[in-house]
Amino acid sequence: MDQNLVRKWKILCWNIRGLNAEEKWNAVKNKVINSNCDIVCLQETKMDHFDMAFLKKILPPAFDDFAFIPAVGASGGLLVAWKSSLFSGLVKLTTGFAIAIELTATIDNTSWTLLNVYGPCSAEGKLEFSRWIKSLTFSDEDLWLILGDFNLYRYPENRNKEGANVSDMFLFNNTISYMGWTEIPVQGNKFTWSNMQSSPLLEKLDWVFTSNA
Repeated sequence: MDQNLVRKWKILCWNIRGLNAEEKWNAVKNKVINSNCDIVCLQETKMDHFDMAFLKKILPPAFDDFAFIPAVGASGGLLVAWKSSLFSGLVKLTTGFAIAIELTATIDNTSWTLLNVYGPCSAEGKLEFSRWIKSLTFSDEDLWLILGDFNLYRYPENRNKEGANVSDMFLFNNTISYMGWTEIPVQGNKFTWSNMQSSPLLEKLDWVFTSNA
């Protein structure tokens, strides 16, 4: 393969657990700078609105385009921000669960779609979430990257304690199989969520998938 045709984009995906606290803003900006990423995907922003003035407080100036889903009350909320020098972005769909952005690289006009996900916590919400995912249509040529906090795990070893929810695991794995998604293994920490107790429950709830294409 001609190495000149290979493009590498860095994406930071993070359940931020709220952006309303001012003390978080510099921490977020520093993390984005240190990661040297091109796209930022945040879940659980707990914000009902974003504008460029606020974006400049949490992201470096190069991130000058964005799309978001507002929080409902004090929960949820999604943000995708990117560098317009690298991509043009078009919002393809929005729901309470996710936001999809078609990104076109300025360097060669190649396009792909990024789906930033924040799954619900309730049993009823998870069923609705699964039905919504299965309603998405992917052609064999569609290039999709699906990532975020799904609030679901795939296997008993995705938590540090006994008591895995078999129904949730079946629901999640059935959805992944139905969609034909391929998991991209995440390196580093085995778990991505903690209940922050003295003897914590730890779970892996954050995932990255691609379409077959």
